[in-house]
Amino acid sequence: MTLAAAPQRDTSGSFWFAVVGIILAVQVISEHLLGRLWICSCGTIKLFEPGVNTPGNSQHLSDWYTPSHIIHGFLFYLLARAILRRGGFGQRLALATLIEAAWELLENSPIIIDRYRSATMAIGYEGDSILNSAMDTVFMALGFLFAARAPVWLTVLLAIAFELITAIVIRDNLTLNVLMLVWPVEAVKAWQAAL
Repeated sequence: MTLAAAPQRDTSGSFWFAVVGIILAVQVISEHLLGRLWICSCGTIKLFEPGVNTPGNSQHLSDWYTPSHIIHGFLFYLLARAILRRGGFGQRLALATLIEAAWELLENSPIIIDRYRSATMAIGYEGDSILNSAMDTVFMALGFLFAARAPVWLTVLLAIAFELITAIVIRDNLTLNVLMLVWPVEAVKAWQAAL
């Protein structure tokens, strides 16, 4: 008499989600070691900060730059699919999280903070709180999850809508942010400052 082997449970997904959690934890700890504040220096936590050039921007759970991080998720999903063709969903999400966490650490370094102050409309930018930075990574992951499930046309349409809405409301978006960080255009800076 032989016993049938118990069905094997796929734990690879759990492993990669643990990796994602570890990457996020390393991001948070690194920012703490770099001296970033845990929350807004105002001492409160808001669900959404509506001000753009205010001390509360990039300090709370979400702000007008949250759509940019969701779009990061869309783009990183595409990149991870291209790089990890045979990889599973968890591996791709881990890669996207690693890229976003690396960006968050770079974005909150003195060299990038100074660049934002000098080349973009973010004159008084002090960098993100740890809470905001961690939420930026979470929003990227939500964008990644959306892109993995939604039709391509809907993901593209949503990205365009996010870019148009933020351009209209705050005169900034992911495209303008990258442009002004890499190749500042005085006419764009003047238009943004006119808000």
